[in-house]
Amino acid sequence: MMIYAAHPSYSRGRLHPTLSTNGRDDYQRDRDRIIHSKAFRRLAHKTQVFVYYEGDHYRNRLTHSLEVAQISRACARILGVNEDLAETTALAHDLGHPPFGHAGEDALNEVMKNYGGYDHNAQALRIVTLLEDRYPQHQGLNLTLESLEGILKHNGPITGDIPRAILAFPDYQKLNLNLYAGIEAQIAAECDDIAYNAHDIDDGLRAELFKLSDLEQFDFCAEIMNDIHKDYPSCHAYAFKHEFIRRMISYFVSDLIAQTKLNIANANPQSYHDVCQMGYPLVAFSETGEKHKKELKKYLFENMYHHYKILRMTSKASRVIKGLFNLYMQEPEIIPFDYTKFDCKTLKSDEKQRAILIADFIAGMTDKFALEEYKKLFELVSEQL
Repeated sequence: MMIYAAHPSYSRGRLHPTLSTNGRDDYQRDRDRIIHSKAFRRLAHKTQVFVYYEGDHYRNRLTHSLEVAQISRACARILGVNEDLAETTALAHDLGHPPFGHAGEDALNEVMKNYGGYDHNAQALRIVTLLEDRYPQHQGLNLTLESLEGILKHNGPITGDIPRAILAFPDYQKLNLNLYAGIEAQIAAECDDIAYNAHDIDDGLRAELFKLSDLEQFDFCAEIMNDIHKDYPSCHAYAFKHEFIRRMISYFVSDLIAQTKLNIANANPQSYHDVCQMGYPLVAFSETGEKHKKELKKYLFENMYHHYKILRMTSKASRVIKGLFNLYMQEPEIIPFDYTKFDCKTLKSDEKQRAILIADFIAGMTDKFALEEYKKLFELVSEQL
């Protein structure tokens, strides 16, 4: 393993010291704790782009996280850094997302604007340090500081106003908010981009929001398609699409690894700490690769995320999130009591604390639960109460 990789033997440890067991190192245990958490299981029923009832084969937050983890682990192996920590960050990177994808987060952030707002990375920290209350010795999952930093800062240092959910974490200063996370977390962040670009294209094609031929406007996509035609002249459309997606992922992975190796050679970091103090990410695409990544993002933004079929779903999602939040704020006694840490009198008297607890409750909902809860509370005649 490279000298700038995260070594579990040199970890800064956990907030609550724990003896190692079963031959696993600290980062392997972090990964396993994420996988066994309720928040991770709920990702199976949270929107990536399409809501669960729109089809069985569209990505959800769980399948997306698994795909990011697979690509991250492969990249970490090639670059000679800690595969387990890269995988842990990838598996946990979307834990803080509420139901209905980015539309749900935008709606929740809007209704929480007077109470500190809502940020899914900060919420992920809250989940793994507080809300996953499954151990008798402590609250949260008690992950290593390196894993916490990866979850919180895989997209870069926290600058400007610190999100409410971070400030609520009493040990947040131990997370070095102004520094980059380690190289493993940086890998997970870029592999997130690789995964959702490629797989949103796959889902968009499945939903017939655009055609594969539409992507020929981008030179590198046209080149990939021409190569497939040469290699498999009789390839049927379904296999052709999947071969295109596979080669697209390979293109971006190869570009990321080549440029990152060059960046590491130029920077010559001598430790994990050196990587964090660089002031810029070592894991990056080449100038050409970054250009192609942004082209696809822009295309998906215009032709998929803003397609009327998607906008209709996001409009409904926003109404559900805002409707539930506002009703719970007005009538906190109707919230299932198991989901609150305070009695109704406290919830009635402390508006900010009430809003935070309601945001926790809504953020933890699956798409299905949120829709069913909305139906129960807003339909005058309902089969369930």
